[in-house]
This record gives sequence, C-alpha cells and structure tokens, in this order.
Amino acid sequence: MGKLAVIAIGGNSLIKDKQHMQVNDQYDAICETVKYITDIIEEGYEVVITHGNGPQVGFVMRRSEIAEEVEHMHPVPLVSCDADTQGALGYQIQQALHNEFAKRGINKNAVTIVTQVEVDENDQAFANPAKPIGSFYDDEQVKRLRIDHPDWVMNMDAGRGYRRVVPSPMPKRIIEIDAIEKLVNSGFTVIAVGGGGIPVVVDENNKFKGVNAVIDKDHASSMLATKLGADVFIISTAVENVCINFGKPNEEALGITDIKRISKLREQNHFAPGSMLPKIEAAVTYLKNGGEKAIITSPENLLKAIRGEAGTTITK
Repeated sequence: MGKLAVIAIGGNSLIKDKQHMQVNDQYDAICETVKYITDIIEEGYEVVITHGNGPQVGFVMRRSEIAEEVEHMHPVPLVSCDADTQGALGYQIQQALHNEFAKRGINKNAVTIVTQVEVDENDQAFANPAKPIGSFYDDEQVKRLRIDHPDWVMNMDAGRGYRRVVPSPMPKRIIEIDAIEKLVNSGFTVIAVGGGGIPVVVDENNKFKGVNAVIDKDHASSMLATKLGADVFIISTAVENVCINFGKPNEEALGITDIKRISKLREQNHFAPGSMLPKIEAAVTYLKNGGEKAIITSPENLLKAIRGEAGTTITK
C-alpha cells in the first residue's frame, strides 16, 4: 500500500451559498472536491475521506419538525439524523469517486462505512450542551417547542433567534475501525466517520445505545488518522491558509510551521472557537499521537499542499 492520507471535508463547504442549498447543488460541490482528492490518489496516496454534516443535519431536523407540525408525524431523533446524513453524503461522495475514477481510467472502488463512534456518557458536554444545530426560531416558536420537547435546550444565538443546542462529546472509540482498516488495505477508497460518526454509549449490558449529540468531525477524523497510522492528516476548509491576527493590518498566513509554535498561538487565542480552533486542536492531537504531518487548506489547493507548495502544514 502507498502512503495514506485521511482527508476531512467540511459540511459547510458543500453548501456554497443560499442560492445553492439543494441536494443537486451539494452533489455538484462534492464532484468538484472529489476531483482534487483524486489528484492526490494519482499522486500515489491511498485516501480515506471523512466529512462534516452540520447544515445537512439541520435540514433533516427541520423537515422532521414541519412534518410533526403539519401532519403530526413522529419526530426524527438527532442520532437518526446523524445516521441519515452520513449515509446520504457518503452515497454522493462514493458515486462522485466512482465516476471520477472511470473518467480517469483509475482501477479503484469507493465504499462508505456508516460509522458509530463511542463517547463517554459522563462527558461534561452532556451536562453543558453548547453545539448549535438546525434552524433559528422566534419567541412564539420557542414557547411551543419547549412544551412539545421539554428535553430540548434552546439558547439565543448572537441575537439572530433561538437555536437548539446539543452536547458535543469527545470521541473515545471508532466502532468499525477494523472494517475500515481492512478495506483500506484491500485498496478501497473509504468514506467513514461522517459527521464525526454516530454517537453511541455502551450500557450496563455492554450493548451500544445511540445518544442525541453531535461529535466534532475534526476530532473524530484526527482519531481515525491516528488509528490507521496515516502519513498525513488533511483538513479541507474554506481558506487556503490558517491565519493569525485575522482581518488586522498585521495578518499573517501560516505556511509550514511546527506543533510548538501552533500550540503557543493557540494559547494566545489566535483561533476562534467553533471555527479554526477545533481544526488546530485536531491537528495537534494527531501529531501528539504519532502523526508526522497535518495540513489545513482549501479543496483546490489539496495537491499543492501535499507537495508543500500551498496551505498550512504543521509538523512535529
């Protein structure tokens, strides 16, 4: 097997703007990203792809809410929305890869693994839900939702309206890791740990049980890269480089840097929570656990970045 790259695609990167939010628009964005990923495969790398699903989970939840409001259908639990979007996005990425391989005459197959990820039921995130998901609601809608769903936590989000917030626990274990590893070793391009994985806990009878939460996809992808012994962990995002002093006259784009400097910059609060910070933390965790190189860049710069010609590269 050649060198292995784990590439994490942001869910938001698949929704370009408010005019391109339909399923076919998402597929077009996936096809574009897959072209850049296939460039890396042609460079000699085996690839495992992960992806976010934040906006997509929001769409599924809103459809469920409308169906409940209008036709009194049962609501879809968040954990099932995680699974639904993992399968749907995996299908689109898988299909786009098959078509791109055929176009280029590459003899490879792609496969999606609907992946469960174990979390700790005592994780502090369950006591302090903080991850906003889904739609915005006004005061009247929130009153009704608090009656219909007393277990939901609804917080004001930056003055734009109320949003449901859910726990975002840290990943402990990737349940299907053996299957993923065997497929990678057999030459498949694997799509796994979508949306950070479907969160599950282990009950007193040693059985898995799904929980309503959202796992950060960068942290889960970092764990996957570590478990697979990936040569490089790549986070594909909206910007070419990580920047410090963003938006200021002394803004600096980071090129090749190391874990010592990036950790110091993190301590100095250069990276925004909910934006670049989780990506930096995931990259650092991967490097501390034995990884050699982590890259953060935009999809169109993936090949240049892996060659050291673009993007932000963090080394040990």
